[in-house]
Amino acid sequence: MAAKLSISEILQKIWECAKEKLTTDELNNKLLLDKDDREYTAWHVAAMIFNRGSLEKTWKWAKKNLTPEELKNEFLLAKENRKRTAWQAAAEWGKTEPLEIIWEWTKAELSTEELNNKLLLAKDDINRQSGITHHCGTTYSC
Repeated sequence: MAAKLSISEILQKIWECAKEKLTTDELNNKLLLDKDDREYTAWHVAAMIFNRGSLEKTWKWAKKNLTPEELKNEFLLAKENRKRTAWQAAAEWGKTEPLEIIWEWTKAELSTEELNNKLLLAKDDINRQSGITHHCGTTYSC
């Protein structure tokens, strides 16, 4: 049975089971905001591997369950161990579709200043900017 389920369907089943057992705070902290050993959140992973269903589900749950500050600072702008946001990590994979989707959702949540300074011009652990134009050939602006 599990072998027939898509990543998105498996994610949905995990979410449904977790909702039965965990409080809202636990759900947010253990599923949406928790980080792995490389400090990736579920958002980072969904953006990098780009499974559209997983990216959409993760976004929908975050919008519904997180406060505006958590959504902004701990989800959209969360950084992993190389100090990259999910946006920057996805850019390194060279696919424009996840970037376009994340861009549309993110620009509705962040101010122009935040978009420019914390997303588009953000630097990683070795002081590199996001590299979106370099990796994808697409330029984003507010």
